[in-house]
This record gives sequence, structure tokens and C-alpha cells, in this order.
Amino acid sequence: MQLRKAFKIAIAVFMIICLFIVYLLLEPYWLKVKNITFYDKDIPAGFDQFKIVFVADFHHGPTTGLPFIRHVVKKINEQEPDIVLLGGDYVYKGSQYIEPVFDVLKDIKAPLGVYAVLGNHDHWEWAEATRNCMERYDITLLDNTSEWITVGNDSIKIGGVGDFWEDVQNLDSTIHDVNEDDFCILLMHNPDYVPSLKTNKLDLILAGHTHGGQVSLFGLWSPYLPIKSGQKLAYGWYENDCTKTYVTSGIGTIFPPIRFCMRPEIVVMTLRREEHTD
Repeated sequence: MQLRKAFKIAIAVFMIICLFIVYLLLEPYWLKVKNITFYDKDIPAGFDQFKIVFVADFHHGPTTGLPFIRHVVKKINEQEPDIVLLGGDYVYKGSQYIEPVFDVLKDIKAPLGVYAVLGNHDHWEWAEATRNCMERYDITLLDNTSEWITVGNDSIKIGGVGDFWEDVQNLDSTIHDVNEDDFCILLMHNPDYVPSLKTNKLDLILAGHTHGGQVSLFGLWSPYLPIKSGQKLAYGWYENDCTKTYVTSGIGTIFPPIRFCMRPEIVVMTLRREEHTD
């Protein structure tokens, strides 16, 4: 009887372990659309209800294939964004993945444009080829540059900086012509740059790179993060006296190709000029 009971317990434990492993392998494809309403007094009237889609870390390569990325692009377009921002790391483990992923990303539709920065993996694989693909497919590169986006008589500023590991960060290229009452968004790949920022001219920062650790203890703690800032900039919102930062969990994975309590996400951020009660 004792042997039979022990055998049943062993089978149950084995099944639980198998189910857990299967879940780890399936969660990377359990895409979610995260809707966020962002309130700020600096948002001009013409941009009230303006919709931004932000995605990062596609990582097309051995761990993330084109069928899933096509699904992501389809879901992006279903959100009917006004503008799309891409946070870097489009490939993983090989320059041969660059052209195919941008052949899919070119189908992203946004009337006011698609803007992007490079990530560390884009530099490691082939930065120039990535830039060429962006230019060919009308994706505006914001590495250490910026653009005013205009709707009617109103404008907001969207800028970017180079990757924290593999490039320089020229913030002045974004804020040199921005007043504190302008609404300004900064796009970056690696959020480790955020703690060094001491300007009041940035209203919103969007970053990727961390994948939320890929494996997380219910979104509260991750055992491994590729940043020095630690858990506070692993995933989600971070606020300091100067600005607010959102770090996305990203789309793809690096090795090992697993996720736990950190699903891939498309961030849909709707700008609101002031808080409404309706």
C-alpha cells in the first residue's frame, strides 16, 4: 500500500512538472493587449484621445518566428492607432533575420507614422542593415533625433536616444526646442538610462529591453534582469520627480524561450488632456 501511494504521488508530481514546463513554453505566445489611459495637463486639446501603440523586443530568430510576429502586427492594426512606436531589438541570433522581420513590420498601419529606435541586439547583428530596412519601409528612426507631430493647430514632441549599451544618448536633440508646458515623449530601448535624467521637459518615457525578466514571481520580482536598475525598472510604471516611465514586457524572447507570469504585450496608450468622470 505504501509503495502504491508513493507511486501515485510520484505520478502526480511528474504530471505537475510536465504541465508547468508546457505552460512555460506556451506563455510566450499568449499575447495580451494592455490598454492604458495616460493623463497629463500638457497634452494639447488636439491630442485628447490620441492613441499610441508601443511594442518592443520582437526578437525574430530561433526563439520567435514570423507567424507570431504576423499575428502581433495584425493585433496592432486592429487597435487603429494614430501612431506606432517600436522600442528596438527586432532580431536575435543572426543578421539573416533582419530583412524578413521588417518585411512583416512594414504592414503596420498608423496614419501619423511608425517611429523606432535600435536596441542592443540590432547593433550586435547589423545596425546599418536595420537602418536601411527602416528607411525602405518608411519607419522613422529616432536614435538621437526627434519629430514634432502635429494635429490641427496642436503639436507634441516625440524623440529617441541611442541604445544605452551600444550607442550614445543625446537627449538635447529631443528637448532643445521643448518648453516645460509642451507634451514630450522619449522613446528608448534600455531603461537604465532613466535614473540619470534630471529634466522636467519629458512627460512620458517608453522603454523595453528587460522582457520583464521573462520569468517573474507573479509580476513582482524577476530572478534575472539585464539592467543595473533592478526590479524598479523591470516592468510597468516607474515615477520620479521628473517624469513617468513605462517599461514593456516586449513581444519575443531570448534563450531560454520561456515566460512565466510575464506575458508578451502590445501597449495601447490613450492620451487624455485631463481626467474625466464620464
